[in-house]
Amino acid sequence: MQNFFTTSDPLDSIIATTLKGYKIISTRHIISGWTNIVIEVTTDRDSFFFRFPRNPFWSKMIVKDAKFCNFVEGKTSFYTPSMQLRFADGRPFSVHTKIKGYSMNDRMYHLSHTTITAAAYSIAKFIKELGNIDTSTAPADVKYPLSDFLRELDDRHYDTHLHEDHAYIKNSEKSPVFVHGDLNPGNILLNDRDEVIGIVDFCFAGISHPYMDVSRIISRPTPSPFETEFLAAYKKLDSDHLDTRQVNKMRAIWGHIDQGYINHMKHAHPEIILPEGM
Repeated sequence: MQNFFTTSDPLDSIIATTLKGYKIISTRHIISGWTNIVIEVTTDRDSFFFRFPRNPFWSKMIVKDAKFCNFVEGKTSFYTPSMQLRFADGRPFSVHTKIKGYSMNDRMYHLSHTTITAAAYSIAKFIKELGNIDTSTAPADVKYPLSDFLRELDDRHYDTHLHEDHAYIKNSEKSPVFVHGDLNPGNILLNDRDEVIGIVDFCFAGISHPYMDVSRIISRPTPSPFETEFLAAYKKLDSDHLDTRQVNKMRAIWGHIDQGYINHMKHAHPEIILPEGM
């Protein structure tokens, strides 16, 4: 019996059962969701995000996602999802109340230099705050090495494997800290004043070298002032230390990881809308 979901599953029925007692006003499929079938549900009280894993790998990871979110909730100065893990016929899915805000992805190229500088500092601050959480206080399944996650992602989905990249990441994890793992502008929320208020989507999260988050945020296209201000902010917060050579190496690795998964998505899920140029 499969432990994942497809769009042919009765997702509306599962949502209605989960939100029993709420009046559902509308549902909206987020067609850019790569790893899960993502549905935004608006009710008479709140809005919610449901995530239904697309395959067995993401079913396993959505469990980790929920546990990680609930462990770090309140431990940084930014909003993170308060995640509920649910099951339908033994298949895990998650639901959380929508954090009101705007994706930084949608606003990135409309921000003033002053606003970009402030956002860059906030993101660097989040990385440091997350990395300062004591890993010894976390359950074992929350302390999942990012290197192990990325290797399994590769083994299960990629046609051309990234053995050297995985070895480099694993070797960097000598003194790992908590990382988001997929810290890109699409997972960063802004308020109506364009201030960073929250971080979402912790499916990649675990422990690794902090530069994996530093390099991730600049591995996707961003305005050049953002990269300059972000790296300067992180360096300042990290006692004036930043190994740009290592950051750039990890940024290149993220490019390889993204391309491998893009190739998989184009083949396995041609209905998914990928960002332009991918």
